[in-house]
Amino acid sequence: MELEQLRCFVAVAEELHFGRAAQRIGLLPASLGRHVRLLEESVGSQLLSRTTRSVSLTEDGVALLEEIRPLLARLDELGQKFRARQHRRSRILRIGAIDSAAAGLLPILIHDFRAIAPDVKTRLIEGKSIRLVPKVLAGGLDLAFIRPRPGMSRHLAVEDLFSETTVVAVPASHKLADHKSVSVFDLANAPLIVPDRRSRPHSYDLTMNLFAAAGLHPDITQVADEKQTIVSMVAAGLGLAIVPRWTSSLASAGVRFLPVQEAGQTVPKLPLAVAWMKAIRDPERDALLDLLRRNLERYSLPA
Repeated sequence: MELEQLRCFVAVAEELHFGRAAQRIGLLPASLGRHVRLLEESVGSQLLSRTTRSVSLTEDGVALLEEIRPLLARLDELGQKFRARQHRRSRILRIGAIDSAAAGLLPILIHDFRAIAPDVKTRLIEGKSIRLVPKVLAGGLDLAFIRPRPGMSRHLAVEDLFSETTVVAVPASHKLADHKSVSVFDLANAPLIVPDRRSRPHSYDLTMNLFAAAGLHPDITQVADEKQTIVSMVAAGLGLAIVPRWTSSLASAGVRFLPVQEAGQTVPKLPLAVAWMKAIRDPERDALLDLLRRNLERYSLPA
């Protein structure tokens, strides 16, 4: 007896109709009938009584149905269990993150997530928002921590998390290094290092808007994308830079990080959001998002 023959027999025995049974298991009625006949030949007994108007079980058919029903149910249960185990072993939650989130948020979030989902592996992919968003849309990432912007794809769910304050990185030998804070007017004639706007529009615009609001024009002398590179350039005396506060945690001998104040208020902040595909159901991703929402204050980057 073959498993497929047994499943076909059970479908007919329960439906007592070849057409409905065939539809239920996705076979043509002729193919279903052939499987049942082969089963009858294998057991050497007629299992179904067929007429042009009805189908009924014979005595042997009733006996066989009672024997194989629990066996098939157990096989299905085992199959589901092993598939679930394989899913747990192979499940990798792919997380994209900009440098701020990768350095300041994800380490503690992933640590806590492992405590509630020890079978789920996580893979962290760092990048800029303009590169992470297309990967989410293409299915290459399950979610991404990004700088949000207007006009993002309607296929994305985007949830604002919090905003990061900014500081100014100055060489330790600079005349401003001993100040507790600086204003934009203190930076009016200072050479500045900024990121390229095409790759980091939020960081670039924050610097430009801060100066524009004060009626000033920044003296940009260097463009560099990576925060570690910018901090190293500051340490080398090539200029000053306005950066997210988390950057102060980088190895930065020879650099001081000072709060930027304007009219007694902290300057505008850099927003952080998480994005994922609306149409895709993902229990592991949703569990991580739920953990993040419930403990947002714990995961917030330094203010």
